[in-house]
Amino acid sequence: MKGGPLGQIMRQAQQMQENMKRVQDEIARAEVTGESGAGMVKITLSGKYQARKVEISADALKEDKEFVEDLIAAAINDATQKVEELTKTKMGAVTAGMQLPPGMNLGL
Repeated sequence: MKGGPLGQIMRQAQQMQENMKRVQDEIARAEVTGESGAGMVKITLSGKYQARKVEISADALKEDKEFVEDLIAAAINDATQKVEELTKTKMGAVTAGMQLPPGMNLGL
């Protein structure tokens, strides 16, 4: 099994698995910041979608409660989208060039 096509496929699969684990760890450690209201509210999330930091400008606090709540929700959504983009980009780089069977997308 060391030589031949099957051995080569097994080595490639193991290497891809190691690369995926490394990238997943990188993503988990990453932090992204979403913002809204031209920077009035900034939310920083980890690659695991955990809130790390919330920044609300003094100008935002002068606004009414509902407006600030909308800004917070929009900043969270922006940060979430950035985490998804980061994940897709980094995981896509791992699987680039791999000949995956039809229908197998590894959850991307």
